[in-house]
Amino acid sequence: MKTLLTSLLLFAFLFVSAIDNQDKFIYNIKAIGKSVIKVDGVLKAEEWGDIPKSSQFINKWPVDSGFAEIQTEVQLAYDDEYLYIAAVNHQKRGHVVIQSLKRDNPRGFWGSDGFSVVLDPLNQRNNGFLFGVNAGGAQMEATIGLRGIRTDFDENWDNKWISRTSINDEYWIAEMAIPFSSIRFNEENQTWGVNFIRNDMKNNVYSTWAQVPFGFPGIDLGHMGSLVWETPLKRHSGNIILIPYAAGGAQADYEEDQESFNADLGFDAKITLNSSLNLDLTVNPDFSNVDVDRQMTNLTQFSLFFPERRGFFLENSDLFSNYGTWGIYPFFSRTIGLDDGEAVPIIFGARLSGNLSDKLRIGVMDVQTGNSGSTNPNNFFVTSVQQRILSRSRIKLLLTNKEEFKNEESGSVANFNRTGGLEFDYISSGGKLNGTLKYHRSINQDDLDENDYYTAGLSYNDGKYFGAFFYNRIGVNYLPEMGFVPTLNHYDPVNDTTIRIGFTRYNMWVGYIHRPKGSKINSMEFNPWSVQSYDKNGDPLQLNYGFWYVMDFRSRNSLEINLMKRDNNLQVPADLIDGDEPLPKGMYRNHLYRVKWDSDNRKTISGTLSIGTGDFYTGTRTELEASFNYRKQPWGNFSINYSQNHVNLGGAYGKRTLHLVGPGAEVNFSNRMFWTTFLQYNTQAENFNVNSRFQWRYKPMSDFFIVYSENYTTSNFKTKNRGVVFKLTYWFNL
Repeated sequence: MKTLLTSLLLFAFLFVSAIDNQDKFIYNIKAIGKSVIKVDGVLKAEEWGDIPKSSQFINKWPVDSGFAEIQTEVQLAYDDEYLYIAAVNHQKRGHVVIQSLKRDNPRGFWGSDGFSVVLDPLNQRNNGFLFGVNAGGAQMEATIGLRGIRTDFDENWDNKWISRTSINDEYWIAEMAIPFSSIRFNEENQTWGVNFIRNDMKNNVYSTWAQVPFGFPGIDLGHMGSLVWETPLKRHSGNIILIPYAAGGAQADYEEDQESFNADLGFDAKITLNSSLNLDLTVNPDFSNVDVDRQMTNLTQFSLFFPERRGFFLENSDLFSNYGTWGIYPFFSRTIGLDDGEAVPIIFGARLSGNLSDKLRIGVMDVQTGNSGSTNPNNFFVTSVQQRILSRSRIKLLLTNKEEFKNEESGSVANFNRTGGLEFDYISSGGKLNGTLKYHRSINQDDLDENDYYTAGLSYNDGKYFGAFFYNRIGVNYLPEMGFVPTLNHYDPVNDTTIRIGFTRYNMWVGYIHRPKGSKINSMEFNPWSVQSYDKNGDPLQLNYGFWYVMDFRSRNSLEINLMKRDNNLQVPADLIDGDEPLPKGMYRNHLYRVKWDSDNRKTISGTLSIGTGDFYTGTRTELEASFNYRKQPWGNFSINYSQNHVNLGGAYGKRTLHLVGPGAEVNFSNRMFWTTFLQYNTQAENFNVNSRFQWRYKPMSDFFIVYSENYTTSNFKTKNRGVVFKLTYWFNL
């Protein structure tokens, strides 16, 4: 197996798909005098009249060739402080779709008429930035990076920039000014990668300036055009941003008959060391304004994965989080400042990130937590080094260290946990063929063996045919305490203990996408797949096989059909639905047949419906998932999500109908004032919670929050606890 994978990866080096977009799509940007352009959404002739316009935009989706029917014209200019961008987006006033006015809302941006610019200042095709605005003026900025071998973006990156929009009878205008102080670049680089993306919702079309073929997202950094500067940019160093906060609130715990009042002060700081290296600091951070997790019904014996939502850990997160593979994460930031879902105070944190050279990128983070109940203070340290080689490939090094500070009176030895990893990601120049090799080892004070993890894989995607094969091996004592490997741990409810089982996993899929011409169907995707896990003796743990079919319509409706066969070999008894007796260990054969329909979310009323049924361990399972959304353009979205799982395992193993209901409301009073409320009724967790958040961005990047939360039992709706928090932040440029 190792010989085969090595041979496949060596073949990958010989596979080259030439990129010539930077030779075809070139914008020569001119310098202008300071204060010549005023960003107001009105393109005055004296400001923009002599500045050259871009060439025509090319279709990206649902077709990837030919000029877009509805065109976009872009102009760029710059002075010592700002990059200026003006876009004329042709569209009749009555055809403009605006899903939301809320900032950094991916659905509100990508589901609305919008314009965005993608920048790769280092022109290395690995990392970049996106700045976008929808027709209603809602901004979204994001970092773009390679998470493993896949291009992804993180909209949680925040920075201060200026934009204005205006809607006219035959077109709408987006005007932007992006400060160079918010972008990391090399002053010797006179050519940047650049692309522009246009969302045309009336025609359900996305177009780009530089052509991006099927199989790649519009933000893909491997298909950028060239932005050629008239004169080299000046280095911006010494820029310091200080973001202090003041927070206060009251909480009442009715189960413990306790009330508390608290007030906190703290701050974040961003220090630009040079044009490509940044230092972030946080002291006594407060995350009370962060969105609550969206709950899920769990019918497995393993823990569920919930995404990180705290701002400090999200900026430049790709440097730290793009290690490991699906379900195997050697670093997961939610292990810091959270213990079994309960908050642990963070005293301070520091993060250094950026480029030391064109090819060398680093990230170093250190966070110190305090006491919380039975949890001792811990120091969390992680460093990441990524060296670019070949065209777009990388060698990556990860080191993590968790050190516990114990009370001296206890006399016990402080616990520690360390993980080291070396990874190689191969990405062909055109991005169609990708491969990876990874090796990690974790150690702690117990000095255990079988403590390593390795993987190898190869994938191909040309927009029509795709496929992949990944091999993973996890040692029974590969225990990255700053990571997340849920399928390693098996909880035994009979003995109230957890055992660990190392495993080997094979993950394979192939697929074909058919795009009929002159049809009401955009595409039909056929995708058989399998995921197989075995213990160290070669005995099966899980054997999963499936077939996925997706039909995407030009009307923006879609149909999905899923057929799945899952054989689970329970290594310990499992209590999945709180039955009178747990399921005994042994092999079980499960099936699930599911159909899902998504309706056109451009319409005032939209929704989804999914129905599934099949064998489930010793019985049956029927699932129903539905969502309903009503949109009042552009200021309101009102939704309800419902999930029902009827599980009948027979006899003493249990029979339950689990409900998960989540109504929500988003009201946008303007581009700077938002109110969101989310309710969750979960019969599996026996909890009903309310979370309501008001946000007023009274100045750019400065906010005032009011957050109200309350939890009830689902049996008699008795209040468990409630709280209200006020928080004020202010962004200082020093």
